[in-house]
Amino acid sequence: MMNELLMTETDGFDTYCIAVRAAQKPTRIDTFITESVKDISRNKVQELLERGLIAVNRETVTKAAYKVAPKDMIVVRIPRFVPLAVEPENIPLDVIYEDDDLIVINKPPGLVVHPAVGNRTGTLVNALAHRCTSLSNIGGDYRPGIVHRLDKETSGAIIAAKNNNSHNKMSRKFEYRHIEKFYTAIVWGTFSERSGVTTRPIGRHKTDRQKYAAYHDERLGKPAETRYEVLESFDFISLVRVQIMTGRTHQIRVHMSDLGHPVFGDIVYGGRTQKLGSLSPRQRSVAIHLLDLIDRQALHCSEMRFEHPVTRLPMRVTAPLPEDMERLLSYLRASHAAAPED
Repeated sequence: MMNELLMTETDGFDTYCIAVRAAQKPTRIDTFITESVKDISRNKVQELLERGLIAVNRETVTKAAYKVAPKDMIVVRIPRFVPLAVEPENIPLDVIYEDDDLIVINKPPGLVVHPAVGNRTGTLVNALAHRCTSLSNIGGDYRPGIVHRLDKETSGAIIAAKNNNSHNKMSRKFEYRHIEKFYTAIVWGTFSERSGVTTRPIGRHKTDRQKYAAYHDERLGKPAETRYEVLESFDFISLVRVQIMTGRTHQIRVHMSDLGHPVFGDIVYGGRTQKLGSLSPRQRSVAIHLLDLIDRQALHCSEMRFEHPVTRLPMRVTAPLPEDMERLLSYLRASHAAAPED
């Protein structure tokens, strides 16, 4: 006697009800469902389990190793494909890595990550919708595939998920800090030590709600940890490698500004004009020229390390510096080598 299966369409789902036969041997639920429902993979079943879309005897099951028993009633809800709400646009992308589960892009400065009020088109999501045949939909209609974000004017590596299983797993990696994130930044000033760490909590600015600030009082912000290493020192500017151990909004920009080393070019946190008054005439001339070379904060996500959400293989993705930061460094190196003593 076969297991009895009934399929209905309700509320955007294809719902399968499976009445397990009395003679059924105990079997893993992922195996049982792939054998019972046509054209469903074990990866898909795993995704449905993690999303709470499979129930046995009206109780939600989330573990693939759960054993199906005789006379169980299993309900499997599979979301039907819904066309993306965003308009696909043929925007060139610098693809660092791509497979069936993930795509990693080297985002250029100035590219908004996802549509919002005032930015319905011309975003990274619009470009992904054109390139990819599928993207996760956990983030909502206007954020398909988006697992994490970069500020509009911050460049570098950004990960998008092609399916909900990968999205769920990558989200958990970000949440539990299982992804190592490294940035390259050009900042004002020179450092007395070659490396350091700051753990000042970060919260909303007290008077400007569009900004964030670092506080001594932990009650005013959320825990944040930023580590930095000086790669090169110039006359009044440093090139640093930054690792963020937490993911607070504007974290690097806030912490570096709090340390007295705002990111060069950062108009929000003092990186364009705040330090000019402390420079000699020659240094000020060089700084003004450098500011003409870049119209944003000199901050770039250069590397991420993580375990692949499906294969579990170690991943290391790197993003080369964009042209504006390379120009800045070339001029800095040349001017630093030729600079006379003030």
